[in-house]
Amino acid sequence: MYVATRGLYGMKPPTIVVPTCIKEDVEKLFEVHRKMDQSELKHNLIGLDVGEEFLLRRDLKVRAFRTYHVIPSQGYVVYSVKQKLKDEYLGLSGNEIKNLKSSGVEITYTTTTPEVAFTGDTMSDFIVDEGNLDVLRAKILVVESTFVDNSVSVEHARDYGHIHLSEMINYADKFKNRAILLIHFSARYALETIQEAIAALPSPLAGRVFALTEGF
Repeated sequence: MYVATRGLYGMKPPTIVVPTCIKEDVEKLFEVHRKMDQSELKHNLIGLDVGEEFLLRRDLKVRAFRTYHVIPSQGYVVYSVKQKLKDEYLGLSGNEIKNLKSSGVEITYTTTTPEVAFTGDTMSDFIVDEGNLDVLRAKILVVESTFVDNSVSVEHARDYGHIHLSEMINYADKFKNRAILLIHFSARYALETIQEAIAALPSPLAGRVFALTEGF
């Protein structure tokens, strides 16, 4: 739908990032849809493995990180990329900086900041993976929380490759995110149950965890 809509409005073909292990299958899916509706579905499909990065645009890049599910899975962190003037050149005038730059002097350095992280389906193991520190430092973390109360055990959640909200409480000190958006709630829960579970969260999670229940 996303690709077709962009084509319908004459927009630039989108870039779609997927795990390398399923890239070929995704390409086949697009071919099937092309045959069914006779549309072009122009797009740029990128395969990304855990640890690899892709430059979305000059000031944004995405990196794949490891998640833990019953099938191969990965999440994504989006970083802002900025060029900053080196400290030793901060007091210089515009002309001085221009002259240095023209002479080939490297006057800036690159900074990257994790802005948004998205886990997809996963167990809580991603939280203690030392390779995922930026996930827990991103300004916004979108993470699944399939089960939220005692009607389902943590063991059951793990058997199916998902997270129980109580596990996030146990790891609360690890989350440095400004906001944590929970998704992928089990259909067994009424909206009120989800809201009550979040309202009962203790510090330091209280006040920065929110439920995304529409379309997720």
